[in-house]
Amino acid sequence: MAEPEFTATGVRIDKRLRSLTRAGQVRIRDGRLQLLTSYGSEIDSAPVQAVRASKPWFASEDRALADLNGQRYSLTLGDHDPAPGEAGPPAARRFIEAVRRAAGRDR
Repeated sequence: MAEPEFTATGVRIDKRLRSLTRAGQVRIRDGRLQLLTSYGSEIDSAPVQAVRASKPWFASEDRALADLNGQRYSLTLGDHDPAPGEAGPPAARRFIEAVRRAAGRDR
């Protein structure tokens, strides 16, 4: 099995106003994006070419949106941001860049 291209744990995953998990996982592996619960059950998955990842307007740096299979998920990836004073992009930006890279849409 290939190593994941992107993995984030401790992710809050919301669908509309409903919280699906507060400690989920987001994983990109073998050309698929997976949203998982804290127990490893799949919430949703799709090929990365069919996923649209974006940053919501007027939201904090740790938030991202992911559109999969006609559903919009709000992801809060803040637990893995770099510590204050350390270099590195926030987790949400890394997630969006990972989706674009995996789908072959480099910027």
